[in-house]
Amino acid sequence: MFDKSGHWIHLETFDDFDNGLSDLIDLWSSTSKKATKAFKESALAHFKEDLEAAVLKWIDNKAKSKKYASIGEELAEFEEVLTKGADVALEADNTTPAVPVAPVVSAKAKKKQ
Repeated sequence: MFDKSGHWIHLETFDDFDNGLSDLIDLWSSTSKKATKAFKESALAHFKEDLEAAVLKWIDNKAKSKKYASIGEELAEFEEVLTKGADVALEADNTTPAVPVAPVVSAKAKKKQ
């Protein structure tokens, strides 16, 4: 992931990716001021780039390919949760009521009708 100076540390081994995915999930769950949306998206993009390189590196090694594919599957599940979470956030932010609301009419206004 990122070092203390903010530079990306490339992931190379299966353990790097396994631990990195956990770190990535923790980062996206973080409410720290440092964990801005841009920072989170950058970490996700770097992770995906490194994973793609590892998959290509080990394409001829069936056992390693299978291990990296499992990380890819977990990453896809995580991205799906992020997408669904974004959809829920958009729905929650929507100020338009889901059900039409009838205007409240006071008793005085009813008498005038």
